Amino acid sequence: MGLYIVRLSVLDQSPVSEGTTPSEALRNSIQLAIRADELGYYRYWVAEHHGMHGLAGSSPEILIGHIAENTKSIRVGSGGVMLSHYSPLKVAENFKVLEALHPNRIDLGLGRAPGSDARTAYAFQSTGNSSGSENYLESVLALRQLLSGKTIHTGPLSGVEALPSTPSSPEIWLLASSDGSASVAAHSGLPLSWAHFINGHGAATCDLYREHYSPSEQHPDPSVSVGVSVLCADSDKEARQMLSSLEVWRSSGLRGPIPDTSHVKDVNEELDNQRFQSPSRPMVIGTPEIVKNELCAIADDYCAEELLIVTICFSHSQRLRSYELIAEAFNN
Repeated sequence: MGLYIVRLSVLDQSPVSEGTTPSEALRNSIQLAIRADELGYYRYWVAEHHGMHGLAGSSPEILIGHIAENTKSIRVGSGGVMLSHYSPLKVAENFKVLEALHPNRIDLGLGRAPGSDARTAYAFQSTGNSSGSENYLESVLALRQLLSGKTIHTGPLSGVEALPSTPSSPEIWLLASSDGSASVAAHSGLPLSWAHFINGHGAATCDLYREHYSPSEQHPDPSVSVGVSVLCADSDKEARQMLSSLEVWRSSGLRGPIPDTSHVKDVNEELDNQRFQSPSRPMVIGTPEIVKNELCAIADDYCAEELLIVTICFSHSQRLRSYELIAEAFNN
């Protein structure tokens, strides 16, 4: 892989900033997707979180439809649907409807984590759904069959069709931040999206995924994308200010909206200098040249074909500018 031919994509968690509403956050996601489409980003994924006032995206299926309707060519999908909460049949039907409306543009990224606190995760399971994380592999395989129109011959989904029928199918990806989810992707013959922003030590796991990959009809070869947390700004000072809002929010236990730290003259009043130099999670921070070089190093480390950029800060305009600067840096 050449250093600068890696594809760039967006992972959007629909952050809610202090003083704004979740409605505004979701509309910001649509605006950002439109701009990402114009800038040439390859795909736009929206996340699923529950019980978190700082992140508005609890239903990616609905948001995907609005984003796809307002964009032209960018692929749109989930990063991801938390399959342990749902019946594979319902997920398949949701994404078949999206595929019918926007053929060859829909991605279905699947995750095993709950995307919530334990109480909210239990609330999902207490509805009687039996496709929990312990049955994740079986659910993934069943979902793939339903999306491809193939008949399932055993179990509760035996003989069931996922409708509407579509000539094309959503592209399935498995999200991972651990060996277990990566091994499911290898066994299933599906592309892998590694969450570097959660676990920055996944390169060896991605190598094992390739080594043990079982080719599938849809994906004869393994594919790896890497989700990276990035803050890019015109100056180091602005990047530090953007980071301060994210780190104060993280230090609060992700409670409430993303705080406004623009009034703080010195971000070190909120965060000591050592913590800025070593953020609480793996991140790429700085001006465009620095960000580009670090992103290319990560792509090379993982031998990744694609980078999914996730950016959270208080200011939506700064978030939008960050994606613009990254796209410009890689196009130069």
